[in-house]
Amino acid sequence: MPSEEMGKSVESLWISANGTADSNGPSKMAEGIALQRFAESRLPEDVRIFFDPYAVHFIDPVKLAWAKEHPKEIQARMEDFEKRMPGWYNAIRGRIRYFDDIVQNAAGEGFSQLVILGAGYDTRAYRIGTLKGHTRVFEIDRPATQKRKTGIVKKIFGELPDHVSFIPHEIGTGPWWPVLEAAGYSPAQKTLFLLEGLVMYLPCQDAGELLAGIAEHACAGSTVLFDFVPQSLADGTSDAEGGHNIRNGTIRIGEPILSGFTEAQVVPFLTALGYSGVQVIPSRAYARLYFTGKNADQKVSGLMSLAYATVSGVSRQ
Repeated sequence: MPSEEMGKSVESLWISANGTADSNGPSKMAEGIALQRFAESRLPEDVRIFFDPYAVHFIDPVKLAWAKEHPKEIQARMEDFEKRMPGWYNAIRGRIRYFDDIVQNAAGEGFSQLVILGAGYDTRAYRIGTLKGHTRVFEIDRPATQKRKTGIVKKIFGELPDHVSFIPHEIGTGPWWPVLEAAGYSPAQKTLFLLEGLVMYLPCQDAGELLAGIAEHACAGSTVLFDFVPQSLADGTSDAEGGHNIRNGTIRIGEPILSGFTEAQVVPFLTALGYSGVQVIPSRAYARLYFTGKNADQKVSGLMSLAYATVSGVSRQ
């Protein structure tokens, strides 16, 4: 199967081949996002919006083999998925690229630490060269996902990279600042916090406590970047195109969307928690950045937005 065809078709395996998640096992959603990065990376260089050479290692090889052997079935599933959830894949891929750009510039903007919460199979610590030698990376996620990830990373590189600390802790199950600081995190250093594909899967109270904790335990000038969806998508009242199917898809794999915001809610919400300079980046905005040229006719779902905010100061007892 040619690279472009494979890149376009393998994406539909996310829902069709994952099945139901084991709540005690590695995250199925993490593998689904790795599938997105792999599929985009298989596209021609003048079409793809990012490149991740490591994503393929985090995907079940049985699924990849099935995709290669059943191109017509995969193509049909892809077309059905796009019909049911128009532009959702592109919203995710645009999000990935936006996060990449922020991380790429982090070292030059004085960030000496990167904390990735709900890290899943994020590969930025290995594929974004500006981090190495400049930025200490801390990856936090559920123990089962971390165990699978570190095993794969060791196979890829022969050992775990010395600039990355892997912290097995599931967000929302108790305090995570003590384990982060035990791993070497310094609240006195300017830090970039990434929460990609995390906030929407937390109950509203847990999401608020997580963001409040960052504002409390990070120094002034540290920043947080996360994505969010409308509350109507989380509670099932959305009448947006594809909304019900997106929500039901996450329920089906055992990792449901639980919380959301309107764009108007995010600024006052984060300001009250101790952030300033809050920017809301709706998917239509990053679509204009990345889906141009040969990608100009690509549909991007409007059901995802990003928020970027700066910690105003530290409130520690």
